[in-house]
Amino acid sequence: MTMIQTQKISGKSVWKAADFDHDNSWLYHLTKSDIAVFDQLLITLAERHISFPDMTKADISLEGKTGAAVGELLDKISAELEHGRGFALLRGLPVHRYSEADLNTLFYAIGLYMGQPVYQNPRGDLLGQVMNVGDVTKKDTRVYETNLYLPYHTDPSDVVGLLCVRKAKTGGMSSLVSAAAIYNAILERQPELLGVYYRPFCYAHLGGDNMSPIFSFHDGKLSCRYLRQYIELGYEQMGIPLSRIETEALNLFDDIMMAPEMRIDMMMEPGDIQFANNYAVLHSRTAFEDHSDLDLRRKKLRLWLKMEHARTLAPDFPGRNGFS
Repeated sequence: MTMIQTQKISGKSVWKAADFDHDNSWLYHLTKSDIAVFDQLLITLAERHISFPDMTKADISLEGKTGAAVGELLDKISAELEHGRGFALLRGLPVHRYSEADLNTLFYAIGLYMGQPVYQNPRGDLLGQVMNVGDVTKKDTRVYETNLYLPYHTDPSDVVGLLCVRKAKTGGMSSLVSAAAIYNAILERQPELLGVYYRPFCYAHLGGDNMSPIFSFHDGKLSCRYLRQYIELGYEQMGIPLSRIETEALNLFDDIMMAPEMRIDMMMEPGDIQFANNYAVLHSRTAFEDHSDLDLRRKKLRLWLKMEHARTLAPDFPGRNGFS
């Protein structure tokens, strides 16, 4: 077990909703010249007969001064994800102008520039489609494939990226919470429970070695891994009940996490790209009403990225970057 951090976490990774009342520095707007760089990238890739998924980082070239400026913007966002507040929103990609194939290629190219996309399921999908296409009556249906409320969680990768292609008819608000702010609130309310979160829990969705603590503090950084539904399912599959104190700790975590003052909400518009560090930020989505026409339904593209300059993780909090 790593050393338990008994002092409050400080720095930009600790935030609450009120911190953004007059601060939208997390929102980056694409300019016409930025978009022109992406258009040229698509042209260059097409001329070389390169497209998703048969692309590598070496194929991504952002040319000229304007290309360098886009590269600097993406580098700035990457640094903010690891060393700042842990999330960012890039706004203004004209998704209506691109074919589905070009949109897949462009979003994947952005992911390749920032990091290394990893497999999102045993099938080997590198670009996920988040749509309301699942059967809610089946227990094995993933929540992101429905229009139901998606509980706060972290994904098994360094960073998750979501590109909004279409909005729902109503609802579908995206919500983010700082893991460090949750940690500090636990210290204020019930510090005697802190050690429980450093114990290994069983997560049903991790596969293989599926044991991991909820919190880890290593090399001066707090990291978090959480999805209660999969923790409870993991213990159900083992036939072992969670202890009373473990349940109490999970209830406290959820109570703090769900408080309105803890979260920042954002309605992602078509062309918005949201990035979040899975060790620093938990993300969620409200339920929504979708269109009956499948071609009009809410759609997001999802990337899971392994980042070159990601934090060093403790031995008992192993890195999880997709499915091998």
